Amino acid sequence: MALREQLTDAMKEAMKAKDAKRLATVRLILAALKDRDIAARSETSRDLLGDDEILGLMGKMIKQREESATAFDAGKRPELAAGEREEIAIIRSFMPVQMDEAGVRAAVQAVIAETGASSIKDMGKVMGAMKERYAGQMDFGRASALIKEALSGPK
Repeated sequence: MALREQLTDAMKEAMKAKDAKRLATVRLILAALKDRDIAARSETSRDLLGDDEILGLMGKMIKQREESATAFDAGKRPELAAGEREEIAIIRSFMPVQMDEAGVRAAVQAVIAETGASSIKDMGKVMGAMKERYAGQMDFGRASALIKEALSGPK
């Protein structure tokens, strides 16, 4: 089942279960998705976003909520921080399981070997392949640091 359909079904289930927090969060995801679909329209294309792009969008939503939760903690508003963390958990429930550190390192090494990357100049090619294959499965900020470390290693 496509991710878009999962989100729609989750919204219906949350309505039936009268789960207000889950319903509100799923509606936020769907609203952001609709905004992105509208922004991507052109005169020649009416294509909707694919699962990879949806995962990217949800990743950004998680980052925003993590920053908000940190700000609420700093402002001594733990109840608001807890609400943000609940939303993060709900959004993550639709995403693939995140790779651990060892998995990310292995993926970086595999993609570097496949692409034949040998210097820091090849970083864009490696990152592109990583994002294509592992969308939503890892923190690409951390993966970027590992790629840079691997490509600028001992010479």
